Amino acid sequence: MEEMNYCVNFAFANRCLMMERVQHAVQFVMKGEVQFDELMNIALNYAVWENYFGENVLVHRKGATIARLGELGIIPGSQGTKSYIVEGLGNPESFESCSHGAGRVMGRKQAQRELDLNTEIKRLDDKGIIHGIRHNKDLDEAAGAYKDIDTVMANQQDLVKIKVELEPLAVVKG
Repeated sequence: MEEMNYCVNFAFANRCLMMERVQHAVQFVMKGEVQFDELMNIALNYAVWENYFGENVLVHRKGATIARLGELGIIPGSQGTKSYIVEGLGNPESFESCSHGAGRVMGRKQAQRELDLNTEIKRLDDKGIIHGIRHNKDLDEAAGAYKDIDTVMANQQDLVKIKVELEPLAVVKG
């Protein structure tokens, strides 16, 4: 648990540093005329002791994220699909969890082998999304490799309430 928590904290420190640099760049471009809300910290792939149904249990959230009552969270889509800011409903049957995102329908290497590069490029171009998808190796995160995010969100209406739908403007892969 100590080693895992070290890794979770290290990842958080990196996200804080990246966010600080992004905020600085935005402030520079916007000449300081922008406000930022509090950082939303969503760890990925971790375990924590929690109490459910009168017992302390070790909850491992892999492909899942916390969805406590009233707590805000992020459910990302894939390249070219919506992401969501959600409010948790605190459903104890799911250990107060919800999906972390759309979830894959094919692995990374499978996506690179089987998805059509031109189809995935057209999907982004048709939506006016700025991207640098140029080669089959770029297809590991393509929308075609993931489940339909709208279906995923519809299937967890008892876990979260959608607060904001986010449409992608650009895909940065690297």
